[in-house]
Amino acid sequence: MLQFILNNELIETAVNAGLTLLDFIREHKQLKGTKIGCREGDCGACTVLVGTLDNGKVSYQNITSCISPLGNAHGKHIVTIEGINLSSSLNTIQKAITDQNATQCGFCTPGFVVSMTKFALENRRGVLGSCNDAISGNICRCTGYKSIEKAGIVIEKKLQKRDSNDSIAWLIKEGFIPNYFQTIPQRLKEIEPNIISSKGRVVANGTDIYIHNADELAEEQVQLVADYEWLKGIQFTDSRCAIGANTTVTELLKNEKLHILFPKLKSFLKLVSSAPIRNMGTLGGNFINASPIGDMTIFFLALNSRLTIQTETKSERQIDFYEFYKSYKTYDLQKGEILKSISFDILKSGDFYNFEKVSKRKHLDIASVNTAVKITLENDVVKAAHFSIGGVAPIPKYLFETSHFFIGKTINSKIIKQAVAILQSEISPISDARGSSEYKRLLAQQLFFAHFIELFPAKVQLQKLIT
Repeated sequence: MLQFILNNELIETAVNAGLTLLDFIREHKQLKGTKIGCREGDCGACTVLVGTLDNGKVSYQNITSCISPLGNAHGKHIVTIEGINLSSSLNTIQKAITDQNATQCGFCTPGFVVSMTKFALENRRGVLGSCNDAISGNICRCTGYKSIEKAGIVIEKKLQKRDSNDSIAWLIKEGFIPNYFQTIPQRLKEIEPNIISSKGRVVANGTDIYIHNADELAEEQVQLVADYEWLKGIQFTDSRCAIGANTTVTELLKNEKLHILFPKLKSFLKLVSSAPIRNMGTLGGNFINASPIGDMTIFFLALNSRLTIQTETKSERQIDFYEFYKSYKTYDLQKGEILKSISFDILKSGDFYNFEKVSKRKHLDIASVNTAVKITLENDVVKAAHFSIGGVAPIPKYLFETSHFFIGKTINSKIIKQAVAILQSEISPISDARGSSEYKRLLAQQLFFAHFIELFPAKVQLQKLIT
């Protein structure tokens, strides 16, 4: 029996946990404000909030309900557009949208309102930065966005006056959310922990598997692992960082120690999908998806990472990440095994890291080519090098020969141009919807150059690389 709070109502249901949250909201509860759009997590018309109890407080994320399994709602607060309506007037966000003429046909508007509410509920400006960052996963086909952006600015100005000591009470007083939000923490405490099925297809948050298999999963038994505590967490020792397979990209963005290791982490990860998908997509899911252009796969391959895998007998084994992928969509995970965590050496003085990505759109898009690098210098000589690249081979590619070539050399334009020839011999791109093979080879070269221009501007100039 699944239990959760949907807006202001306690839900107890025996509906199959593999059904999408969107279909439960619309078809079982007849809440039609949450719209059906792409059913692929792209358009944001189905956006809802998911509130999770943590140390007595509820933290909210906006997600796309069309690719989220209903079972993951257990013990949480699910909020649709109906759940943030006030009884007698427009709420503050709805009024800002109306005043700025930021709606036209109205189909997408509920999703925008819900995502903006998520921004209002975030008590600090850490991850999202701005109201318009919060709506990065919402598409409008009518307005041209400028009026929506103006509404976002109005909302930001109002939120500057918030009481950070009691944000929920202030948001209620200022008409952002209804009164019942204050009762949610206590009500969530009263819900029994879920007994999660250990049978069926393994599903975390569904951002990949539900795009193609939602109808099948609605009828099947699923093993939902998103709330497995032993798959969560970011842990540091003096020399290593270990990250649980259930960790989301948003959780990476929230971790202050990771920002110290990777000063450009926010700009790197802003290239990875939209805010709702970053809130849902897990590292383990990205790795198991085995896409040749998985952004987080490429990110961690260059860190020379190791995977920890739990076997069917509950023992563990470890392998180097670059050994995990065998062929297209085939990897080293046996029946009954589950990916537990990924770990890598903490970057130290002399270590240099960079991530680059090109797609048809700069943000919110699948990569044409993505690549990352970690280089270790000692006395100005390369002691170690690790290059990864996606979109140019049947698997996420670790560039063994290119990486080995740099060891013992100094960084200069001549060496880099020699390395590009080796890189080109290691890759085998094909022509597809994201570009021709020739285009991808050119991108691979240019992004390879970009690593060195970004990391070693005093040693490397673009003009010398292209002449």
